[in-house]
Amino acid sequence: MTIADIMQTAPVIPVIVVDEIEQAQPLARALVAGGLRVLEVTLRTPAALDAISAMREVDGAIVGAGTVTNQQELADAIAAGSEFIVSPGLTEPLGKAAIREDIPFLPGVATAGDVMRGLDLGLTHFKFFPAMAAGGLPALKALAAPFGQCRFCPTGGITLANAPEWLAFDPVLCVGGSWVAPRGPVDETNVSHLAREAADLSR
Repeated sequence: MTIADIMQTAPVIPVIVVDEIEQAQPLARALVAGGLRVLEVTLRTPAALDAISAMREVDGAIVGAGTVTNQQELADAIAAGSEFIVSPGLTEPLGKAAIREDIPFLPGVATAGDVMRGLDLGLTHFKFFPAMAAGGLPALKALAAPFGQCRFCPTGGITLANAPEWLAFDPVLCVGGSWVAPRGPVDETNVSHLAREAADLSR
């Protein structure tokens, strides 16, 4: 499975923060039941790596690690069973390591220089981050214009209300959002409802 395949699985990739390992499988089950199979677990808590391993056991889930910032975190995420890697930015050492590991990789970009660094490594699919703080959709349209071969997943400030506007822009394959996976105790019914709303967004 390529990063392009993963980005086209559903219009929204949940950006997940797991504080307690007990939350991992119920959250994954609820998101998958609602139609969101691609799950990005951010490496922001001590429970994150164990959560990735636990979520991999949920039927239909495609589980990856987010907030991967260096080669050690990349190695740890792969060891935990991550099927793809998301980074907030792009450095040459991290990019080369991900390519060497042959794992689908979605690095963050915010400038033309970032995109060009990725293209030099042979990468064409990027996370536009932080989407709203970096100038919103007008900024992405300007950034994407010189790079017709590139595709994007905007993340950071995306909501159910503004997601359709982003998804209507052709170079956007999906968006990343934390609203579908609220932090804390898991209400599976509520999460499945949020996931269903997000899965129904048209691209």
